[in-house]
Amino acid sequence: MKTTPKQTAYALLRITMGVNFLGHGLARLPKISAFRNWMVTQFQESILPDFLVYTWGSVLPFIEFIIGTLLIIGLFTYRAAIAGALVIAILILGSCLIEHWEWAGAQMLYALFYFFIISQVSENKWSIDNKLSTLKEKHL
Repeated sequence: MKTTPKQTAYALLRITMGVNFLGHGLARLPKISAFRNWMVTQFQESILPDFLVYTWGSVLPFIEFIIGTLLIIGLFTYRAAIAGALVIAILILGSCLIEHWEWAGAQMLYALFYFFIISQVSENKWSIDNKLSTLKEKHL
């Protein structure tokens, strides 16, 4: 079965967002302590308590790694993209709380990409999700 240009474009966007999130997680995991401490320092003047920032800084690299991996392979794509969009919403809130407007602006682009991934999930042909769906249909 031949894929359409829209299906190809969807796969490439999904994979690219996955690589982006995976890369963020991979870069931060080996230096998680330094990343976590950097976050606490960045948010010192915000209304957020240190323990909340510390906790978020501890889990964010793992969340990015998992979402990125799922998007790259196309497994649980819809749910992974929603999770990614929620992470971006949280990051935008954080950026706004410390008045890093340029970060918030860049993160809005991520939100837009997640909009496309979520709203066009029916184009998700090159994925494990699609393979599992095809196998399920054959066995019914």
